[in-house]
Amino acid sequence: MEALISDLKSRLKEKGYKLTTQRRIILDVILENQGLHLSPEEIYDKVKNKYPEIGLATVYRTLQLLEELEIVYKLNFNDGCNRYEINSNSNDHRHHHLICLNCGKVIEVEIDLLENLEEEIEKEGKFKIVDHNVKFFGYCEDCSK
Repeated sequence: MEALISDLKSRLKEKGYKLTTQRRIILDVILENQGLHLSPEEIYDKVKNKYPEIGLATVYRTLQLLEELEIVYKLNFNDGCNRYEINSNSNDHRHHHLICLNCGKVIEVEIDLLENLEEEIEKEGKFKIVDHNVKFFGYCEDCSK
């Protein structure tokens, strides 16, 4: 985690920003809740417990900045709100998500079987792919019963 904070500090400094208390707390909340894909409002609720003076607008602006700096990814699971997760390595493809249509549960899938498909698409379509994002919609084990 300290390596990520150090990286964030250098990215902010390069762009003329500082790692303020608010930015650090927002980042801490996202890190503490990895895998939960929190919305800005959920991040705000958790940050407010640690830093009651913070405003929702500050959370939105910070998330936008962290996304621009490629510290976080903005995800859309077709549920009406954006969600965020840490970008652990900007050189790797993102993982995929299984989204339950009944309870809304999101399950991360780490296997990436699309590399061969990407190579074929690049060759056939003369198109350089830099990333992909796959969402599978269905029913989780609990909701399938």
